[in-house]
Amino acid sequence: MSLLIGLLCGLFLAFANGANDNFKGVATLFGSGTTDYRKALLWATATTALGSLVALIWAKGLLATFSGKGLVPDAVLSIKSFPLAVALAAGSTVWLATRFGFPISTTHALMGGLVGVGLLSSPTGINFRHLLESFALPLLLGPAIAVLGTAVLYPILHQLKGYWGITEETCLCIGSEIVAVVPTGVPANATAASMTIPILTSGTHAECIERYKGRLLGMDAARLLDGIHYLSAGIVSFARGLNDTPKIAALLLAGNLFDPDLSIISIGIAMGVGGLLSARKIAQTMSLRVTEMNPGQGLTANLMTGILVIAGSGAGLPLSTTHVSCGSLFGIGAITQRIQWKTLTSILLSWVITLPMAAVLGYLIFFALRGLV
Repeated sequence: MSLLIGLLCGLFLAFANGANDNFKGVATLFGSGTTDYRKALLWATATTALGSLVALIWAKGLLATFSGKGLVPDAVLSIKSFPLAVALAAGSTVWLATRFGFPISTTHALMGGLVGVGLLSSPTGINFRHLLESFALPLLLGPAIAVLGTAVLYPILHQLKGYWGITEETCLCIGSEIVAVVPTGVPANATAASMTIPILTSGTHAECIERYKGRLLGMDAARLLDGIHYLSAGIVSFARGLNDTPKIAALLLAGNLFDPDLSIISIGIAMGVGGLLSARKIAQTMSLRVTEMNPGQGLTANLMTGILVIAGSGAGLPLSTTHVSCGSLFGIGAITQRIQWKTLTSILLSWVITLPMAAVLGYLIFFALRGLV
């Protein structure tokens, strides 16, 4: 029975993680008009699944980090209800945020769950130094580095675009406008008739998708950059699968419930299903409500996110893909001055709430499970 409950808790957290996180890697593809929602989601699912599989070999250092080892005494980790309470607390927090369209960090929620459960389950309390060094600092530094890195990288790539002779096309938008018409000789207070006239405007963003013109390496620049953009989005999704899968699988290992490889594979499948079924609200927020972007700007944000998350996974650092990817988008928005401050404020507030909410839930759930599992 404990095995079944443990599996269900872990899969619930993985499902919630997929719903909240899977689309983040491809948000720039959808937001920049490079592709539609369905194609972006399928690409995210495939590349995230690949990252989950590679985690079997490369990212097992995160298994130890998120098992709770060093945060609480080893004797506490053997309590079967410990990983169950952490998984339920983090999963509930992430799922609730997903329903409201807030892109929060599963890493952040896991940290909150570990703190809440650890405070109640450990007779000596939490090792706050370990919490600061292994969890808090990477989470705080990730988005800051992403913002600064993107702010530096984008001007460089923008200059290279000019050096290579690639230009931006400005499209013409043809629409219509209904205007009131008062025929000559009719009193001014008479009811006006209406007519529709064509209008012609120019634009590069909301109404018109900005594209690139020119040739690079003997190929059409727009198609080549779109291909690189797809590749960069795949790299971010791959990095997320690589980084997040072992974090969640670690909870199943904390109570010695499952084999490490089986845990990682099961979590990867549940993450994929969660993304396919419940990613649309997060997709709207990340793609359309943070900042307007063209394909080149989206490519820049993805490159920075992929570099940071892959480097963090290899080093065993619990970087949040959410924090890093949002940080990259914030950096683009700051450079282009098109950031949506209301959305930014809402996202930052949801980040602030995540840890205490998961901690409280973890505390209450562990209290309820004592003696039952």
